[in-house]
Amino acid sequence: MAMLKPPSLSKPFLSLFFLLLRKLAVGRRHRHRGRMAATKPIPPPPPLPGLLDRLHGRTLVVDVDAWILRRPVRAFPYFMLVAVEAGGFLRGLLLLLLYPLLCLLGARRAARAMAAVALVGLEEKEVARVGRAVLPKFFLEAAAAEGVATSRAAARVVAVSATFPRVMVDGFLREYVGVDAVVGPEVRSVGGVIAGLVDEEEDAEMAATRLRALFGGGEVEAAAAPGRKDAGGGAVGLVGSASSGRVHYLFSPYYCKETFAVSEADARGWRPLPRESYPRPLIFHDGRLAFAPTPPAALAMYTFLPFAVALVAFRTVAFSFLPYRLCFPVGALTGMHYRLVAGDRQSSGSGGGGRLYVCNHRTLLDPIIVAAALGKPVTAVTYSLSPVSELIAPIRTARLTRDRDEDQQNMAAVLARGDHLVVCPEGTTCREEYLLRLSPLFAELGVDANPVALDTRVGMFYGTSTKPGHKWMDPFYFMMNPSPAYRVEFLPPAGGVAAAEGSRRGDSIEVANRVQRELGRALGFQLTGLTRKDKYMTLAGNEGVVPAAPKNQS
Repeated sequence: MAMLKPPSLSKPFLSLFFLLLRKLAVGRRHRHRGRMAATKPIPPPPPLPGLLDRLHGRTLVVDVDAWILRRPVRAFPYFMLVAVEAGGFLRGLLLLLLYPLLCLLGARRAARAMAAVALVGLEEKEVARVGRAVLPKFFLEAAAAEGVATSRAAARVVAVSATFPRVMVDGFLREYVGVDAVVGPEVRSVGGVIAGLVDEEEDAEMAATRLRALFGGGEVEAAAAPGRKDAGGGAVGLVGSASSGRVHYLFSPYYCKETFAVSEADARGWRPLPRESYPRPLIFHDGRLAFAPTPPAALAMYTFLPFAVALVAFRTVAFSFLPYRLCFPVGALTGMHYRLVAGDRQSSGSGGGGRLYVCNHRTLLDPIIVAAALGKPVTAVTYSLSPVSELIAPIRTARLTRDRDEDQQNMAAVLARGDHLVVCPEGTTCREEYLLRLSPLFAELGVDANPVALDTRVGMFYGTSTKPGHKWMDPFYFMMNPSPAYRVEFLPPAGGVAAAEGSRRGDSIEVANRVQRELGRALGFQLTGLTRKDKYMTLAGNEGVVPAAPKNQS
């Protein structure tokens, strides 16, 4: 009797069954080689001074979640930041609503699920921009001083994260901690759009390729092997307590000659990384959210959003149509805080002309706040103001053309008419307590410069952004804050701006530097030589140049 053949419909299922068996076998072989069970206890690290000496000249493989960031590491705020900044408030709301369910999956599966909700469907380059320009601020605020010190002591550092996809932490770890390579869950992209996370086997292959490139050819194993001279006697691994039973395969004896595990109790005693100890100063950062969106904080933000829209409408109407002397009192009724340190505000400019006010740049509202503090109209010099902002602005604006002679003539004409002129020679906003280099053009107008020191405080939203197409919303986001604050201080005039034609350029630079020092002294800000170009290259990867504006016919 002929043997019965399985129906053709069963062939795909049989093929899938054997494929899964092969995957399982490969996964077991990979885990045998790449992961180690915590059957043998990992010793604790020596005291920090001794550990730093041991790391000198060696290769370090460090667990980001256990050593770089302070315990306990909460993944939700960082995924929430990516969801909101790269995907919008609706995606962030979806992540918040799903969070209670995701918590039931366990820490590791919950992190992968949050990554799927936050990242899938977004452009990979936009997520990378958020990882480079937004997340470093929040990672630095959560960094441990002891962990960062160990990373700075080693000759070469491989940072390993099992929680955060590499695209989210690469910018922070490379640019602000100074690691040489980052290993973490990889995203799968289709046409530049993230479709999900790759499996662990592909992760391992991609990590091996990256490490080969770092170590300069040959096998990764050879780079970390005890016999390699430039490895300083083999790689050192730093992990957390292996209570979960497994550690990342890069910490196995196959790669690390010795591995140390810090206990949960010891790690909880680590100090936050002081701002003055940042490996690289955090001068520029982007994004709208000014707080770490933990689940309670994110819930409070979404609850407040309807009221924020009403606040924006009321505050916009108040600043656009009310007399200047009423702007501060009406703004204060809605929760805005002002502190005015009044100097000589009322005298006229040289020869009866207008007065020149030179401000540091915090938000697009700076000239309006100065006008309200003066109680009289001013003209603001602008470069890349959006049509929406120009439409609702309650003050006159004069556009710059980036033609030095023409811009100088236009500003001189405004002053000659008797109008007060407000300029922000930094050329762009800076959120942190730093002053950018001042353009000396204002010092070549032949009038005294009146410095105005401005500072702002926000609690929920930043009123500045470099994201293309979103700058027109900058003033609205500032006014969406429940209690935004402005500090205005009028400083004594900076004399000596009138210079001979032959030495005007050098004298104007000296005046600009003197005004920068006075502003920095009044605000307690640190002076820098950075410019608008440096900011946009750091945050957006471009020089921040916009097309020349049409000439103002008024």
